[in-house]
Amino acid sequence: MTEPKNLVEIERMQTGVRMEKRLLKVLKAVAELKDMSLGDLLEGIVLHAFEGKAPFSPQTLKEIEKLKGIYGLTLRASDSHRLKERR
Repeated sequence: MTEPKNLVEIERMQTGVRMEKRLLKVLKAVAELKDMSLGDLLEGIVLHAFEGKAPFSPQTLKEIEKLKGIYGLTLRASDSHRLKERR
């Protein structure tokens, strides 16, 4: 991956975020596919979402659909406010 010419200096912090197991597996696989860290992928997704932009190309979305099938991820955006953690 080539480095952008106008780099923006930032300060990162370590965080311990809990996520749904299959969702995390798909995110890790996408990060690996794109040769980037999970943190970089999440930052990109959030920054795009904050601006109302789609974070993934049509090709990447096709790859994500395959990964969702591999890892059994059936959750949809509409499920996001109805999740209950197993105890």
